[in-house]
Formats: sequence, structure tokens, C-alpha cells
Amino acid sequence: MPRYPQDTTATVEDFRNSGWKAAVSAPERVDYTTISHNLSKAAQEAIDGGNATSAKILWLLADSCSMILKPKSVNEPFAPFAVFDGKRSALSEDFSDNDISLLAEIAPELDDDWIKSRVADIVWLCKKPKSVAHALIAIDAYRSIPLDSETWAQDARDCWERAIALSLQLRGGAGSRLTEIESVLLAKFNSEPSHKSFFRLSLARLLLENSLAREHAQSIADDLAKHGESLIGNGVHYEARSYLEAAALWYGRSGDDARRADMTCAVAETWASEAVARATESQPSHMVAANFYENAIQSLRSVPRAFRADRNVDSRIAELHVSLNASGKASLDEMGVISSDPMEITEIVRAAQTSVRGKPILDALAALAGVHGGAKKKKLAAFAEQMLRENPMQALFSTTHMSRDGRVVAKRPGMGFGSSDSADYQLGLWAEIVKYYTMEIGFIVQGQIWPALQAFILDHRIREADLIHIASQSPIIPQERATLVGKALFAGFEHDLVTAIHLLVPQVEHLVRWHLKSAGVKTTTLSADGIENENGLSTLVDLPEVETIFGEDLAFELKALFCDAFGPNLRNELAHGLLVDADCQSAQVAYAWWLLLRITFNTFWNAARRKEQDSPLPDETHGEVDTAE
Repeated sequence: MPRYPQDTTATVEDFRNSGWKAAVSAPERVDYTTISHNLSKAAQEAIDGGNATSAKILWLLADSCSMILKPKSVNEPFAPFAVFDGKRSALSEDFSDNDISLLAEIAPELDDDWIKSRVADIVWLCKKPKSVAHALIAIDAYRSIPLDSETWAQDARDCWERAIALSLQLRGGAGSRLTEIESVLLAKFNSEPSHKSFFRLSLARLLLENSLAREHAQSIADDLAKHGESLIGNGVHYEARSYLEAAALWYGRSGDDARRADMTCAVAETWASEAVARATESQPSHMVAANFYENAIQSLRSVPRAFRADRNVDSRIAELHVSLNASGKASLDEMGVISSDPMEITEIVRAAQTSVRGKPILDALAALAGVHGGAKKKKLAAFAEQMLRENPMQALFSTTHMSRDGRVVAKRPGMGFGSSDSADYQLGLWAEIVKYYTMEIGFIVQGQIWPALQAFILDHRIREADLIHIASQSPIIPQERATLVGKALFAGFEHDLVTAIHLLVPQVEHLVRWHLKSAGVKTTTLSADGIENENGLSTLVDLPEVETIFGEDLAFELKALFCDAFGPNLRNELAHGLLVDADCQSAQVAYAWWLLLRITFNTFWNAARRKEQDSPLPDETHGEVDTAE
């Protein structure tokens, strides 16, 4: 939208003649967004009419009201209303020194508290030296914003909180303003009818968050608790829970820890009641019920030990666990299957088979081990980020991963539109990478690994002793584990994936630990009582040295395939006895077997070729492991 010419100047007199009051007198104005819109519209009309000075005044006021207020911030209380394509809407730093001087003169003459508070606040923030007079103008204007449920839900809450924040900044310089604000808010809380419950609740939270009304903490807590309990009787669980949670905090403020524990238990029961309701309604949702049971358990776990026995907390937690397990199992039946159109892989299968057939046994093994190049972490990450860009809505919502028995085993947070460096974004991206990796495994096993294995078996007979010998000559395999690794590999050639997975998982863990120890990495944890325990694979794969030793791609596969709850999690599923026979026949287990074959045979093959070239075969492998084809 075209604005005024850059060299346009304006004065207080121009402000008085700008028609700003008519621009904001529209009956529909209820918040700063509407005010800013009306002022910018009037500014455009002034430009169209050739009145640049009025346009400048109106744009300054429009920009002042367009920003998002962050009430508690001392240094950056204003944020742009919109950011897109590297551009943004107005910020306080966009105002020139002349603009700030003009706004400083305008502020006292404004008789609209919404605009007056914002303009004075910007002057307080930007004027040098600081103008305490404008901070006081801002406080008085902010606390003159109507204190009712309608405006509170718009921008009034932020205005009152900003008045508190400025008063706290000025301390004694604010006079009695903070005490007066406290009295007004407390009186409003006490006088509001119960049907405006969320307005009252928000008032209580504002007082609590700003450490106000301390001497009234017990009475506020009692009031909130009483209303919350009455709402439970009416079956309004969500609203009741909000009141009970607030009451618990106020009891904590008053020092009544016993009543705080009572409120926490009551909160847990609202979750449990909602869970029962969702599981027994005409169209039940056991998945939602399971989530509610989990929330109830988490609430009870926060009750201090000193107050648990009298309230039977531990026995209630046990009861809720039974209900949680039942709802978790029932929720599996509610999950639908999302399928895509069939994929034609005939040519891929044929190529995999052809790569193995008609070759001597070692060459055929080399072809089987190299039928797939292994996962490429950077490629998977780039694809996952591309999918998130093309389907941004899927990143906004959190996801829950459930085991086959209905347990929640992992949660991916909503990623939002925040920085790609944020913890939530990185965790969400990791979950997406592992998801696509797991999908890729299914395709690779069905299209390449299994067809190549079948072709190998048709052409060759391989013995267990052959594979033990290969493992013993492979630099990556610890010598004392060659027999176990050979047996695990042989089980795969026998189509006995049950035996294969039970043998190979512990050997993969030992392999990682052995190479870390060889590189001088500490792989144990010393307990407080002096007992030194070996760390499990899930801990080991998070050590940075794993990537140094095994390379980025293999390090990724070791974590994603064996140790991550977003993926197959084979090590932990096996260690806890959670794999049933059908699980052991999965594509993920077949891939794990093939991955061990790949790293065992390829390092054997490379070492053998080096030996043929009169290069000595190393006894141990240090540094990055060579698993190239």
C-alpha cells in the first residue's frame, strides 16, 4: 500500500486536523487490529486526497496499534503483526527520532485510551533519555481500558498486564498505581457473577502470575475450589479442571499444601471421569480415553509423598493403570489403515535377482550385500523437510506413536512455524526422517533384499562354518564374537529370522561398544554407590564418537533401526521381551539381518582384496569403518 512521501513532515497541529478520531469511531472496533485497520484505511484515503501530512499522522497511529503486545517484556514488548517472505509489518524500531518526538507531543492530547496507551508506551520505549511521564501516561491509559469479559477476551487482558509490568519497572516512580490496579482486579474478581467463570479465572491467573493479592491467597483459593467443585457436580469437567488447577496454585501461594494436594487429586479425577465418559459414549473414542487416563496418572504422580497415603494416591494410580492399558488396547481397533496405490517393482526385483545369479559364491555374496547402498541420512533429511514444506499442516499437530499393545511409546510435538533450530522442530524432523527410513526399509526388503536372497539360495549352498569364517576374517567383528555373528547370519539364509534377530541384536550392541572402547571412549556409568555399569546401545549411539567411527549413515541406521521409539526400536523391543513371532518375520528384522551381513561381508571383502595386494590385514579396526561396496 503506498504511503506518504519520505520527506513528509508533520506537527501536532497536523495531528489535530488529521481526522484520526473519526477514523476510529466505527462501532465495530473491539481491538487493536480493528483500530489499526481503520486508521490505515483513513491514511490511504488521505493519500488519495493529496493530504500527505494527515496520511503520515494516520500511518504513525496505525503502525503504533498494529503491533502485537508482549506485556511482560522489558526490552522488546512489541512484535510485528505479520512476518512473511522475509518481510514484516511495523515495529517500534521503524520509527525515526522525529517520529518519536512527534508521538511524544501527541500522546497527552489523545483522548482514546486504546491509542493513547500504545503511543505513550512506544515513546517510553524509544525516547532518549527515557520519559517517565510517558510511562505513567501509558499505565493510566492501559488501566482505563474497559474491564469486562468482552474486551478482556480481545486485547484488554494484555493492556492491564502491561500496566502492571510498567508499574513494576518504575517501582516507586509509579506511586500507588500498582496497589490501585491490584485492588481493581481483586474487586472485579469478587464481584463477577459465576456464569462469567472464565473471565474470573483469567483475573485470578493474572493476579497470581504477577504476585499480587498475596494476603488474599487463601480466600481466592477457597473461592476457586468451591466453584470448581460445583462444576464437577454439573459434569463440566474441562471448566472444573481449570478452576481446580488454579485453586491448587493459590493454595500453594497461601502455604496450604494439604488443600493443594486435594485439588491435585480432584484434577486427576476430572481426567478419569472424562476418560470414562469418552470410552462409554455411543461413539466411543478409546484413544482419547487412554490419553485422559494418562493425564490423570501424571496428575496424581505430582502429589507429594507426605500427602499420598491419606488420599490413597498409590492405589488409585494402580487402578488407573489398569484402565489405561484396557483403553490402549481398545484404541488399536479404532485406527484405520491408510494405503496408497500399488507400486510396480517388477523391474527392481528382476535387477536384484540378476545381480546375484550366475556368479561364484563370494561374488554372489558381494552382490547380495551390495544390493542396496544403505540409508543416506542427508538424503532422508532433505526429503523429510521437503514433505514438511509441501504439507505444512502435518507439522502443526503433535502425533502419538503406539505399540501393538496400545502403549504410547513416543510423542512428536507440533513443530509450528518456529525456528528450525528449536528443540520441537528438530525432534519433529527426526521423527519424520525415521518414518521415511522405516517406509524405505519395507520397499528395499520386498524389492531388493528378499529377491536377491532367494536368487542366491537357488544358486548356492552356504554353510554356517562359511559364515563364521567370514565373520572371523572381518575387521569390524570382534574375534571372540565371530561364531555368534556367523550363526546369526546363517539363520537368515535358513529363513529363520526369529533366531537371527535374537542372536544379532546383542552382537550389534557389543560391536558398537567394542569399537568405542578401542577408540578410548568411556562406555560405562558409575553409580553413586561405586558400581560401574555398561551403558546400553540406546545410550551408546548418542555418543558423538559413534559417527566418527562408523560414519554418518551407519551411525544413523544403528540408532533409527535399533534404538528409536519412532522407528522399529528392535534392540529395546527384543530386550524387554516384546517381540512376538510375527514381529520377528517383519521387513525391519529382515533388513537388520541384511545390514549385519553387509557390514560383516564388505569389511571382510575389502580386507581380503587388500591382502591380495600385499597389504597387511589389520588385527583391529580404528577410525571410520569402511563398509563401502
